[in-house]
Amino acid sequence: MKIGIIQQHNSADREDNKARLAKKITALAKQGAELIVLQELHNGLYFCQKEDVHVFDQAETIPGPSTEFFGNLAKQYGVVIVTSLFERRATGLYHNTAVVLEKDGTIAGKYRKMHIPDDPGYYEKFYFTPGDLGFHPIQTSVGKLGVLVCWDQWYPEAARLMALAGAELLIYPTAIGYDPNDTKEEQERQRMAWQTVQRGHAVANGLPVVTVNRVGSEYSENSEIPFWGTSFIAGPQGELLYEAPTDQEVTTVVEVDMQRSEQVRRWWPFLRDRRTDAYGDITQRYLE
Repeated sequence: MKIGIIQQHNSADREDNKARLAKKITALAKQGAELIVLQELHNGLYFCQKEDVHVFDQAETIPGPSTEFFGNLAKQYGVVIVTSLFERRATGLYHNTAVVLEKDGTIAGKYRKMHIPDDPGYYEKFYFTPGDLGFHPIQTSVGKLGVLVCWDQWYPEAARLMALAGAELLIYPTAIGYDPNDTKEEQERQRMAWQTVQRGHAVANGLPVVTVNRVGSEYSENSEIPFWGTSFIAGPQGELLYEAPTDQEVTTVVEVDMQRSEQVRRWWPFLRDRRTDAYGDITQRYLE
């Protein structure tokens, strides 16, 4: 499968961000991309650096303006697009939602972010209700996509449940960066931990992983997040097929052998050897 990824530095001009994404989607489609993955909350700035009730004005319904905008692009170029939107489900009820658009422009399915962080600079619990759609792959013309979102990427349970439900590919739209107050050494440890845990999901489940992150610094009053880019695609043994730079926008197509998972799972039959009879405690918060 030819997979297109867009690592972009966003501005406060939402229409300009969308226009630039449209041009890049066009370019990727002309390069033969069959699936195009966008970064988390790609229409605007990462607004969770502070708590501001006026930000809820940015939320939109699904279907809505963005699904129409990107759906038209999907239909025009015959590509599947993974988007990441601020969903207005009802008055006072909002989600961080990934929507997959089929190549005919229709909505193939959606996933509401399940794990919601609440850390300095990432005040997402103020904005997003935890997802309630579970961990179910989205069937598309290019395969069953296990779409998760950002903070979900730290949880092996989420990746495993997607794999058990038949996902052929794990996908993570992402917005993560450094704390500028940390040392360079600590920043690098965090970036490498972030990539390593996801490559581990690829290995443990025998599936390719596609992660698309933001890049460039974004500011909010006294807060700054230098997003570390590093969008990457890993194969089913965790091998890096592509890695983007930490400080540049990227629009590229990466070819992934979707048949390789079959052979890898024959060599390493982790699903066969799981002790499902012994995992009951995994649903507990902590074992005293």
